[in-house]
Amino acid sequence: MSQITMNKILELYGLSTTAKVASNWRRIATTQFCPYLERKCVKVRKSNPEQTLGTCSVSYGRQSNPIIICPHRLLENRQVFVDCIHLLTTHEPGNQLHIVSEVAIPGGSVDYFLVSAKNSKVCDFVGIELQTLDTTGTVWPERQRFLKRNGIRVKSKDSAGKKPFGMNWKMSAKTILVQLHHKVETFEGINKRLVLVVQEVFLEYMRKEFKFEHLNNARIGEAMHLHAYRFNQSMQGGFHLELANRYSADANGLARSLGLQINAKIELDEIIKLLEGKISRATLFPVAMSA
Repeated sequence: MSQITMNKILELYGLSTTAKVASNWRRIATTQFCPYLERKCVKVRKSNPEQTLGTCSVSYGRQSNPIIICPHRLLENRQVFVDCIHLLTTHEPGNQLHIVSEVAIPGGSVDYFLVSAKNSKVCDFVGIELQTLDTTGTVWPERQRFLKRNGIRVKSKDSAGKKPFGMNWKMSAKTILVQLHHKVETFEGINKRLVLVVQEVFLEYMRKEFKFEHLNNARIGEAMHLHAYRFNQSMQGGFHLELANRYSADANGLARSLGLQINAKIELDEIIKLLEGKISRATLFPVAMSA
């Protein structure tokens, strides 16, 4: 049995469980540090908010495909932001780039805004949503069994055999696409771009399930963009992201794919006001994520 098959948990707190170089899992499990957020992991157990889960990716399926289950894992090297700079159509040399998180607009909160600003005034922006697969059941027993195999004492009930976790493909896809539909119409109305960042295998599922006839090879002029990242394993056993495909669509195309109606509206000035209230030295790219 291969190591990737044995370890259902492929990454814990940003570190590969299959890497050839051994890690100090006792220290890692104690500090609970997320290298992508550059602070303590924010995914906590419902039964114990002081204890974080730390699971970034898992092995699942007959081919033991690596699946990312934490959206913060997509922040590796902040490449997802770099890959959106070309969508800042009025960005100019000399402007500062900011990363602003959690901005509320009709349809919900947008995970991140990549903002081009000059003299603290917003010149342009791109919305960025991160979406990974949700699990059914819990990965906690698998996490604890991994630690136990590495000589770390865990509570016997935590590592006891329970129902295996699964992947909630349909609900994960339906939820993000319905939310995206409302947000995309808002961005299209103000001639801005919204990017959905997903793992390649997840996008392949969505294209099949929702029959995206209106999905095009990326066109800058369209409001909705999908960036699909391949999740590769290196010879040393670690994992890394690589941009695989870019697609785009307009709000009407997405609505037709989902059988929904368009109804959200917001003014450009309102979003700019929200962003200018949030940008600061702490949000400057690329140091924004350490704030």
